Amino acid sequence: MTKLISLFTVFLSLTFLHSQTTTIAPKYSNEFLSLGVGADAFGMGNAVVASTDNANSIYWNPAGLTNVNKWLEVSFMHSEYFAGIAKYDYLGLAHSIDDKSAFGFAAIRFGVDDIPNTTQLIDNNGVINYDNISKFSAGDYAFMLSYARKLKVPGLSFGGTAKVIYRKVGDFAKSVGFGLDAGMQYQTANNRWKFGVMARDVTSTFNAWVFDLNDETKNVFINTGNAIPQNGLELTLPRVILAAAGNFNLGTKGLNAGGEVDLDITTDGKRNALISAKPFSIDPHAGIFVGFKSLVKVRMGVSNVQKFTRMDETKYWGLQPNLGMGLSFKGFSLDYAFTRLGAADANYYTHIFSIRLKLDKPKNATK
Repeated sequence: MTKLISLFTVFLSLTFLHSQTTTIAPKYSNEFLSLGVGADAFGMGNAVVASTDNANSIYWNPAGLTNVNKWLEVSFMHSEYFAGIAKYDYLGLAHSIDDKSAFGFAAIRFGVDDIPNTTQLIDNNGVINYDNISKFSAGDYAFMLSYARKLKVPGLSFGGTAKVIYRKVGDFAKSVGFGLDAGMQYQTANNRWKFGVMARDVTSTFNAWVFDLNDETKNVFINTGNAIPQNGLELTLPRVILAAAGNFNLGTKGLNAGGEVDLDITTDGKRNALISAKPFSIDPHAGIFVGFKSLVKVRMGVSNVQKFTRMDETKYWGLQPNLGMGLSFKGFSLDYAFTRLGAADANYYTHIFSIRLKLDKPKNATK
């Protein structure tokens, strides 16, 4: 237990190191990597860091990959935001190396397509020419490679993820970045309780931005009072998530129930969260489920507890409710989540679907 506590302390110390030494990073950098993956997680209010145990663990907590017991597990999610304007996709692949280790690969895209480019709407003669309107796409991409292994302490596992980030805004700007995530999970001998810790961007994640604007576009920026963007480096500071989960049998007929509570601790200053302070802000979220064996699960969660502002500038507290359901049968899982975006009194709802497949090692073909 002493070794476990020491390892945990070093883990957190490395995570917070850059938050104390770096002050030039903007808030909400690379926020597309904070949306979450998997309809099962959304239904739980994205409180799954302690309990994740499938191909989505690449994103949520790579330590959970040690629970993958198939030759290959595939996970795919598609969702659309703001009436289909923004599209969000995730593909995860996890492979069990042996009974102690596993690795995974995942790709994420969050993009908005067919954006009108109106910088040349008014020609050199001051005439509006709609033929000058073109379209472009803005896309954020992330590619993740994870490895996880069970440690000598029974029930304890550790995992790490290296991620490459590519962001592109039409022909105007692009950036390439690199970062590291690390996570740990511990489960009790009876599997009733699970605990997790996840450090995102543990060494700080950087994005090197390069802008390519022609003279005409630069003139539009100047004439409209906008600053011309400059090449530079954008840093994403560490975020730590502490999690605890429980799972209980309800009688002898296959019914079970459980839940999880996660605390997101950000290190980039004061945020709009339930506990807002400097340099750390804490954003709690939680979820519960009721299931029948491993066939059906109904989920409910809450997240994004924060203050919202009305049109008359008055403020009020609100949260994001989440509902979900999952079906599993012979290695195939289909999950659905219904959630709301935006202010608590707004009607910005979205539907999220995801599927998972568990595949055995292909048998050698026989003649």
